[in-house]
Order: sequence, then C-alpha cells, then structure tokens
Amino acid sequence: MNVFAHVEGRIIAALEQLKSKAKLPTDLDLTGVKVDAPADRSHGDLATNAALVLTKRAGMKPRDIAELLKAQLASDPEIAKIDVAGPGFLNLTFTPGFWHDLVRTIIADGAAYGRSDLGQGLNINVEYVSANPTGPMHVGHCRGAVFGDTLANLLAFAGYKVTREYYINDAGGQVDKLASSVLWRYRQALGQDAAMPDGAYPGDYLMPVGAALAKAHGDALLELDNAKALAIIKDATMAAMMTEIRLDLALLGIKHDVFFSERSLTAGHDQIAQTIAALRAKGFIYEGSLPPPKGEPNDDWEDRTQTLFKATAFGDDIDRALQKADGSYTYLAGDIAYHRNKLARHFDQLIDVWGSDHKGYIKRMQAAVQALSDGKQTLDVKVSEIVNLLDKGVPVKMGKRTGNFVTLRDVVEAVGPDAVRFMMVYRAPETVLDFDYAKVTEQSKDNPVFYVQMAHARIASVFRNAAETFPALTPSSAAVRDPNLTLLNDQGEIALIKKLADFPRLIDAAARAKEPHRLAFYLYDVATALHGQYARGNDSPYLRFIQADEMVTAARLGLLLAVKQVITSGLGVLGVQAPEAMR
Repeated sequence: MNVFAHVEGRIIAALEQLKSKAKLPTDLDLTGVKVDAPADRSHGDLATNAALVLTKRAGMKPRDIAELLKAQLASDPEIAKIDVAGPGFLNLTFTPGFWHDLVRTIIADGAAYGRSDLGQGLNINVEYVSANPTGPMHVGHCRGAVFGDTLANLLAFAGYKVTREYYINDAGGQVDKLASSVLWRYRQALGQDAAMPDGAYPGDYLMPVGAALAKAHGDALLELDNAKALAIIKDATMAAMMTEIRLDLALLGIKHDVFFSERSLTAGHDQIAQTIAALRAKGFIYEGSLPPPKGEPNDDWEDRTQTLFKATAFGDDIDRALQKADGSYTYLAGDIAYHRNKLARHFDQLIDVWGSDHKGYIKRMQAAVQALSDGKQTLDVKVSEIVNLLDKGVPVKMGKRTGNFVTLRDVVEAVGPDAVRFMMVYRAPETVLDFDYAKVTEQSKDNPVFYVQMAHARIASVFRNAAETFPALTPSSAAVRDPNLTLLNDQGEIALIKKLADFPRLIDAAARAKEPHRLAFYLYDVATALHGQYARGNDSPYLRFIQADEMVTAARLGLLLAVKQVITSGLGVLGVQAPEAMR
C-alpha cells in the first residue's frame, strides 16, 4: 500500500461527497489534488494541497474549502487530528492504528511492497557500459555500469519492462589497432623478437590472447596475407575481450539482455546507408561543408564537401558530418544507425548511460533520434562522472595488469562487490565521486553500505536471540506475522513505521527522476531509525525488542519483519546483498 496514494483517495472521496451535498460546485475538477508530507513533520503526518488547488475553480477562499474538508473528514476514525494551516493547507495526524495497519500490509505484501505500476509495462531500453572492447574495464566504466544496472533494476521494480543492452564497438580504427597489438603478442608467443607497433596497446592483458592464437594456429597466421591474418586475429580478440568484460561485469552481478555488435550494422544490409537514406527522404541530409572547428588553427582545417545531417533543426549547435569526402562513414553515422535499429525494435523509451567525456555528443544524438522518429521519440542520456580512487585519502593510479589505470576487477577484489555497488550510486551520477578504499570498508556509521547491511543483520540477530526464549516466534510464524500491534505505542516505533511508509513513494519518485541514489539515501535513513530505536533499548530496557512478555516481543518482531522486508527489497534494487550476519 502506498500510504500517500491511499490517503489521497480518501481526500478525493471526501471532496466528491462535498460536491454531492452541493457544498462545492458539482462540476468541480479535482485534478491536481495531492497528498504529501508536511515540510515540518511536527505539524502532522500528511498534508493536502486540496484547498489551494481548488480555490479558483470553486470561486471560494482556500480556508473556506479547507474548513469544509476538515469537517467532512472529522468522522474518519483513523484521523486523530486535522489542522488548517497557512493559506489553506490541511495537516492530518493519524492514529497509531493507522500505522499498525501499514505494518500488517508490509508483512502481507512481502517482496511486493513498494512495487508499483508506474511504468504500466512500457518497454524501456537502457544501454549502459558499452565500453570499447580494447582492454579491461576500468573504474570509470565501473560507475556507469553500476548506475545503469541499478537504474534498470529500479525501473523494473516500478513496473517497466526493461531491456538491458550493451553496444559493442567492434568496428573502426581502435579495433584495428587492437588487432595489430595482438599480432605483436602473437609473434612474441611464437618466440619472435617483435617490436611493439606504434600506438599499440601495451598492457599485459593481451599476452594470453596472443598465446591462445599461437596454440591454435601455430605460425600459420604469419603465412597469410596480412589483412587475412588480422581479420582472424580481430575476431579472436573481440571474442576474448568480450569474455573478459562479461566476467568483469559478473563480479558485480551485472548481466545484459542484449549485446549489439557495431559490425552487424554493415554486415549484409548496410544499415548505415539505409539510415542516411531515411534521413535524406525526410529532408535532413544535404551535401555541404562545415565551418572550422572552434579553438583550432585554420591551417589544420580543410574545406571539403561532406554528407551532413541537419542537426541544427533539432537544437544542436552545428550540422554534423555522416559521410566523409572519400565516402567512408563517420562514427556518428554508425551511432545514428544503431539508434535507428533501437527505434525499429519499438521501445517506448530510450535511455543511454555515457561517461562524462561524451557530454558533447548528447545534442547530436538526441537530434538524430528526434529526426528519425518524426519527433515522437526522445533519447534520455544520463552522464556518469569520473571516479577519484583513493586509499586513506591518497590517490590510487596504477593497476596490476595495465600499468596505467585501475581496473574494475582491482576495485572489486579490494573492497567487495557490495561496497562497490552501493557507493557507486550513493552520489548523483553527474557529480564527481571520491571512492576511498579505507572508508568503504570501515565498520562505522560513516560507511553507508556497512550501516545499512548491519541494520538487516541486526534484525536477523534479534530474531535468533528471541528464538532462544520464545522458540515459536519465527519470521514465518502467525504470532509474528499477525501480532497484537496495539502494543506498539512508543514514539520511536511509530516513527520507524512512518519511515517505512515512504518506501513506495520513494520508489516512484526515484523511477520518475531516474535517480537511484535516492534509494541509497533512503535506506541509510531507515537504517539510522532502526539503529536509533535499538540504542534507545540499551538506555531504557522496556524498549528492547525482546521482552519477558511474549506478546510484546511478537509485536516488536512483527515491526522488525516489516523493516527487514523494506531493507531487503531496497538492497535488492541496488544489487547489494542483505546479510543475515556481519563478520
């Protein structure tokens, strides 16, 4: 149950009753009436803007509407107090029984609590990671990978049908350079004293690929035409690199539904040519020249005729080249063709997660999607900023296998997947993130992932301890799942329940904004409330979760079961484990 939506329904019903009594205009439009938490929670549990929204439509003063609504709601047995505040806000305070019912709902709903039909089954394509398969994934890729995967989890939890996609950049100059680098490693594996080619990838991670080729082919590749040899090497290298990337992602529990090959765009039917033709038919392609790049000397620029896309018609700064004077395609042409392929797969929404170094690419791709879809579709691009990797405040720069950057695998091996996943989404993705090995592994309140997981483990520990005195009080027992919740009357217990009430609304809000970090913050708040109530029991033994009275203990275990469910579900969306015990 979404408490806010539930109470909003009550408010709407009360307003309809006022209309039926002719106290409000019978044709009064109730659109825009909302229920939210008051800015100051001491003013009440929930507040409605009904009087303010309806004042002009009803031709009445907002306080007059508020007083009518207050009188109509006065007979509701679950409302303890109603106050009219300011220009016409209505603040509602609910009885403990109202909050007790929420605990029952959470226990009954289980893993379904907090899920919503916000997405209504709409198909969303979330493309994330899409790192060039030229080497191991580094810590920068790690943040985008975790953010994209968590966003996909969040959207699925909110009722969307999500396809997780990885775009394999397996065409172009970088892949050719990679193949040449592996050829060098292949020669080394055969015992040749081969010199490293200019611009080659120097990392040791390519040595196993060269060795595998030597084992599979012997020196036969050296007898082939260079182009044929490089074609074989390219295929083998792409397969090896993507295997490594999949293994790296698996360390974080990330699994894509679709791996889309850039090379497939020109294999068989040339989808890039078809895309340019489609844009030309719409009037968005012309032959022309571009002004010299800003900030570069004119001597380095050549005025030449190219095939251009009218990106400026859709808000971009300049038009964009899709085909060079020699007939070859630009990178942008391939990317547009790829997004045309996505549109042909009939997704309702497209989301791309990119690194911050691609910010300048956003407008042109959004322009292309609008042009291809006749303005019916948009591209939502989320930018993942850089990660500063630290250890006790000191920058960490070198990796084990690469010599010049830290890999995703290095980070996961150092601190574990849970710390990586939680902390990578504990800040908004567009902000620079300082990731300190020491801080994310310390066992304190200052380490959010530890603090949240400890809350879950603490609840499990309370259940284990309770079973020593009351063996029948298990999480699955009727005594815990349907206890006498009227025994929950402490302000800390009610405050904890109110925090659980925020979960469904938080999920909807985070999904709408596509901001999974909101969930990480929320779980920290829930953990803080749980640990706070536990600490109060240390100071006041009558507040401890386990009492001599079995019924009181059962009621408090029922509350803990509800808290545990929310933490479990929230951590599940983040892709983080909910441990039963902490070491």
